[in-house]
Amino acid sequence: MKIKEITAYLERIAPLDLQESYDNCGLIVGDPDQELSKILISLDCTEEVVDDAIAKGCNLIVSHHPIVFKGLKKFNGNNYVERTVIKAIQHDIALYAIHTNLDNITGGVNSKIASLLNLQNQAILEPKSNLLYKLVVYVPRSHVELVREALFDAGAGKVGTKYDQCSFNIAGYGTFRPHGEAQPTIGEIGLQERVEETRIEVVYTKAIERKVLLAMYESHPYEEVAYDTLKLENKNQEVGAGVIGNLESPMSEQDFLAYLKNNLNLQVIRHTALQGKPVSRVAVCGGAGGFLLNTAKRSGADFFVTADYKYHEFFDAENQIVIADIGHYESEQFTQELLFDIITEKFPNFAVLITEVDTNPIKHYC
Repeated sequence: MKIKEITAYLERIAPLDLQESYDNCGLIVGDPDQELSKILISLDCTEEVVDDAIAKGCNLIVSHHPIVFKGLKKFNGNNYVERTVIKAIQHDIALYAIHTNLDNITGGVNSKIASLLNLQNQAILEPKSNLLYKLVVYVPRSHVELVREALFDAGAGKVGTKYDQCSFNIAGYGTFRPHGEAQPTIGEIGLQERVEETRIEVVYTKAIERKVLLAMYESHPYEEVAYDTLKLENKNQEVGAGVIGNLESPMSEQDFLAYLKNNLNLQVIRHTALQGKPVSRVAVCGGAGGFLLNTAKRSGADFFVTADYKYHEFFDAENQIVIADIGHYESEQFTQELLFDIITEKFPNFAVLITEVDTNPIKHYC
């Protein structure tokens, strides 16, 4: 197996175009055509994790957090990022990051947290919009099936995660008049032609737009293809930030804090003032999720479980919700198990290991 076979599979699960603009997901170091020996999974990629990969004979590290967030201008080992990259290159170890693209999918990082809390009726807390485009193309009846199948093969026509080959088709007729040096498939120079056509509509993601358009051009019989591309503002209920759901049964705030601490294996929870009411609805976001606070409030959450809150940001709860800051590492620690399950489900006979290195840079004195 080659490295690109694993990375291509991961990118089908969590497409790179779903990562946030500041992020750096994908293959950061390494040759995609390199033969794969073993995979090491970690939350972070550090020198110690690379050492662990060397010791275990792994030549691909799949981490949640990218080791490189921004461009490196020098590689002289002055900081841990440079040293980690240098060591990986020296030992032919590829580094792959699957970060906010894994956060933003149903079944990703936030779904894992919600499932550990046994939340029911889970839904994306803040669905993303402007992810989909629509192609409208006009095709003569003789080529409708050919063009439609070509668009499907290129990846167009997928709605959500459970349906594909979706299209809308309207029968009508088109008119045109070829002139000059035109070489029309149908009709004669200088004469208006009327042709029975079908209007085909399919949705697609921006990442595959070039592939979809090429498929359209190659399968369409006309010299000049009449088509439109439209950006859609629809919210994608399968993609977005955070997850919200309901507890199996309401519990007191103190009981929920204990439940949270036990189920997520936490040492400490920083939280805002308790509201003295039962906890039924819970919003979660792994990592720094403060940007979702108002959405959590509007969604009727009693608790918002996240991380990386600053002192003054806790005031934003305004006695409308309880913010529970459980720590960045703690909120994402189970991502390693998630990645292990994702990879081994597809490749059950391949060696996939979870690092034993504790990469949490924050320690607690109790």
